[in-house]
Amino acid sequence: MLIRQFEKADIPEMISIWNEIVEEGIAFPQEDLLDEQTGYEFFSSQSFTAVAENNGVVLGLYILHPNNIGRCGHICNASYAVSSKVRGQHIGEKLVLDCIEKGKKLGFKILQFNAVVESNIHARHLYERVGFHQLGVIPNGFRLKNGQYANICPYYIEL
Repeated sequence: MLIRQFEKADIPEMISIWNEIVEEGIAFPQEDLLDEQTGYEFFSSQSFTAVAENNGVVLGLYILHPNNIGRCGHICNASYAVSSKVRGQHIGEKLVLDCIEKGKKLGFKILQFNAVVESNIHARHLYERVGFHQLGVIPNGFRLKNGQYANICPYYIEL
């Protein structure tokens, strides 16, 4: 498996994977699905967007961007998406570790996740395993697709 910067030819597979997560409605804050145009604009607007691919097939991706501006501009944020067809193969872990290194190279000092849904146990265990620290719990901070609210757990790691 290779993790590399995305290319325009990757966009259809990236959109499919991203939209799968959005449609599940249990992890990403976005509600609108991406299409070829909005997807290319979205992925191109990040500080860095990477794909994990194997034999030309995109398996997952991450986006990396500033979490804030000005005096807090040294803190970055990221989102990860892995195709449901290949989950459980540690692709997410490889994406997270690559993202940490890329964040360092881009000059960020901290990687912070603002809204990890409390029930996203696999992601939370991964983050904790690689050294992230949970900052607490924000009650009812995430509206699920079914309209119910779930707690979110902010995380950070020093780069």
